[in-house]
Amino acid sequence: MKKLFTLVALLACFLGAKAEWVEDYSIDYSTKSNFPFYVMGYVPEWVDGVMTDYGANYRYATQDVLDNGDTNGNGKLTAEESIVGTAMAGSAEYQKVTGAGPYWHQYFIADGIPTELDGSYKVVAMVKASEEVTIDVNMGWSWSADPAKASVKIGTEWAEVEWSYSGIGGTSCNLVAQPASSTATIEWKWVKVSHNAKPQAVTIWQEWLTDDGKSILPDVEHTNKYMGDAETPWGELANVKFNDQTQNNLICAWTKERAKLMNDDGGWDPYPAPIEVDPDDAKNHVFVVHGQEAITEGDPAAWDNQFWIQSPKSWKSGEQVKISFRYKASKEVTVATQCHKQNPSDYLIWHAIGDIAFTKEWQTYSAITTVGDDMDGMWSVAFQLNQNDKAAIDFYFDDLSWQSMKLEEGFFVAGSNSQAGLDYDFANAIPFEYDAELNLYTATIGEVGNKESYVSEIMISTVRGNDAAFKANTLKLESPVTSDEDAWNNYAPGSLAKTKLPMAGVWSIYLDADYKAMVFVCLEGEEIVYANIVTNNTEIVVNGVEREDLIDTKDNEGKITVREDQDDPAGENVGGDGHNGQSWDNQFWFKANRTLAKGEATVLKFKYKANKAANTTTQCHGNPGGYMHWAAIGDVTFGTEWQEFSKDFTVPNEADGMQTIAFNMAEIKEACDYEITEVQWYLKGDENAEGKTSENLINATGTDNFWVKIGAGTSPYQYTGATGISTVASKKNVGSAVIYNLAGQRVSNGFKGIVVKDGKKYVK
Repeated sequence: MKKLFTLVALLACFLGAKAEWVEDYSIDYSTKSNFPFYVMGYVPEWVDGVMTDYGANYRYATQDVLDNGDTNGNGKLTAEESIVGTAMAGSAEYQKVTGAGPYWHQYFIADGIPTELDGSYKVVAMVKASEEVTIDVNMGWSWSADPAKASVKIGTEWAEVEWSYSGIGGTSCNLVAQPASSTATIEWKWVKVSHNAKPQAVTIWQEWLTDDGKSILPDVEHTNKYMGDAETPWGELANVKFNDQTQNNLICAWTKERAKLMNDDGGWDPYPAPIEVDPDDAKNHVFVVHGQEAITEGDPAAWDNQFWIQSPKSWKSGEQVKISFRYKASKEVTVATQCHKQNPSDYLIWHAIGDIAFTKEWQTYSAITTVGDDMDGMWSVAFQLNQNDKAAIDFYFDDLSWQSMKLEEGFFVAGSNSQAGLDYDFANAIPFEYDAELNLYTATIGEVGNKESYVSEIMISTVRGNDAAFKANTLKLESPVTSDEDAWNNYAPGSLAKTKLPMAGVWSIYLDADYKAMVFVCLEGEEIVYANIVTNNTEIVVNGVEREDLIDTKDNEGKITVREDQDDPAGENVGGDGHNGQSWDNQFWFKANRTLAKGEATVLKFKYKANKAANTTTQCHGNPGGYMHWAAIGDVTFGTEWQEFSKDFTVPNEADGMQTIAFNMAEIKEACDYEITEVQWYLKGDENAEGKTSENLINATGTDNFWVKIGAGTSPYQYTGATGISTVASKKNVGSAVIYNLAGQRVSNGFKGIVVKDGKKYVK
């Protein structure tokens, strides 16, 4: 990279423009006739247009599962259960079952919410319950990432209930209500999601439809138009193979018909989609799939016949793409879509642009899709043509289009300073200029002599023109920035990468694109302002309940480790199926006022004791319950007399972005009262500044920084006082021993993979 990227346009200036709440998503359940979302083992019912959760006394399953069990043999109707009704999810019928509850339950209340990385969102719902109840509602963006959590209090009268989330880590989110084992009836009328948005530059969309990979600009005529309109015969391209990566990006439409173009593996391969005369317009041509009857056994029959809309390029996480096409079929049918990689049939992820309802009349699809983390590397949208109907059906497509945002390319830096109230202004991010003599890109952020322009944190991106795109294309440094002007720091691509500076000031940045490294020089800045270290004297009492026996665990090689309870050293009550205790069934968290970056050095101090000897292990979490790394401040062994804890804690690489330190308070089996007070948590700084710090990580008063969880099957919540749960040695916390897969199906203890138990994900 020896030359400056071409800047194609200057952006409008938005300095001083105020942010306002913008609605991103809404759903009115009265417009639906039954549950419209993916089923996770529970199906709310529709009563006069109201989505109704009848509580944990019921579970829902298809008749096939009740008769035969799921793929793991679980979920069959038991002798103590009975069917008392039905519920619909799309076209699928579920039986309503009771008799063995309460059943732990959860369900979607929204899906496909367009979100921005690191965004903050407000949710408002019209909702009521048969009794006052507080439930968790999680905002999630992938199965593998811990969601943003919120506790929502619902009253007994219809009311608009509002809650919020921040630090969103994905670009397409869902909302999952988790009433858990509550038996209350909860009714939902509607849900709306908004974010506090700054004005954006006008988004210009450009076609990406040329066979040479260049963009078609809106005001330029091209003779080599990519063949999305089906008017240009494939010619020699008709012989291109789907797995020829040097040529297959020239094909914008692929077809697969059952038993046509058989391969050596017993299946059949995709081929360039046939181009035929439009049955409704002899002057027009369209892409066709003459679907054959799907007779393959089981779920694979869904893709006996397929169609792909192929892009000439791949799309990465955080990018926005506008996809449009016309479509019809010889029969009304709804089909699912998936993301595939460059080779059609090379599966990437199970979702893409949602289900598409075909009719006998032409329809037009056009929508902006934000590429989620699990869609990174998407090349094509695959249509599973036999997802819901195995009949022979003809499918027609026309006017296939991929469009991308027109963005400036290069290197750009934006900064913020929370203490001075300076927010990021991505629209006016400063471009790096190329210095031919130094063979480096350079930029200066902040203005010498103007303290209001000082920055203490920056983000560097390779694009400018849209906030979401800026955040999705940032550069992440390998280690913290120092004041050493000779300390070059390597970088790599990374979404939402923020760089904390050693002090607020004016900074020149030198970027070597060849070696992918940067160095920072402070031209003017304020010396670090030290404040008195605060001590939060809240008297925290965590009443941990008795834990079930610990479960056997396996390492990565499958070796079984039998875990021994501290109060049962002989291991007589340990291990075996049905023992479902975990060391994190009771937990406590210190929550910092902000997320912490790897390498940040902190000091943690507190006083602690318990009503019996009890060892606790500690972990690094994001939000409370969002596990990141097994090691934090080491084991903390409580005794019956007050002790003082003090430790220097540096954020490990594996916990970059952490915010909480978790104490696992069910390492011992017995119930136990834990007490903590006189808490200090602050940034480690100049040792000569005794009793002072550059930043306190907790507040001097209040309980915002303390979170607890009591018993299996419960969720973390902010500590507001003694838990009120009596510590009785004979009292056991009754948690459900039932586990589910991510599809909400009940599975056996021998199931391998990611499972949900008592509302928490585990890897088995």
